[in-house]
Amino acid sequence: MSIADEIGGILRQYQTGATPSPAAVNAHFDQVASAVPANVLADGLARAMTSSQTPPLGQIVSSLFNQANPAQKAAVLNQLMSALGPAAVAAATAGTLGGVPGLAGTTGTAISPQQAQQVSPATVTQLADRAQAADGSIVNQLSAFYAQHPTLVKGLGVGALALVMSHIANRR
Repeated sequence: MSIADEIGGILRQYQTGATPSPAAVNAHFDQVASAVPANVLADGLARAMTSSQTPPLGQIVSSLFNQANPAQKAAVLNQLMSALGPAAVAAATAGTLGGVPGLAGTTGTAISPQQAQQVSPATVTQLADRAQAADGSIVNQLSAFYAQHPTLVKGLGVGALALVMSHIANRR
């Protein structure tokens, strides 16, 4: 059996809406994430991030942020700040978004991994929700980022992974 046949067999399980055991979903996600093109995985992630079956984007991004390493945290924050635009970045760095410790004076510059470590999950939730309101394409940007880091996505849980797999299966 070829890898394409194996992946196709896995994805067919998710087209019906049935969810295999949690261990199987995790294993399937690993197999599919390593076999499909990044844009296909990103599309499945984007659709899951905006689904009514998952928490709001801010909660998802905050959860993933908690599991990320400092460089990944900085990358996500820089994407969010870029989507917010200069005025919102200025407000965030001035502390009017609930305070973003360690970001004072970063307007127009990249947030470092060290600075990113100081940002609370609650602040990430606020930034992600505001970024989505300011620029709906942030979902696509974030999903493309997370498609490059699928081990982070596994932290969302079996239900979200099954939803990602279902979207990928139905895209075929």
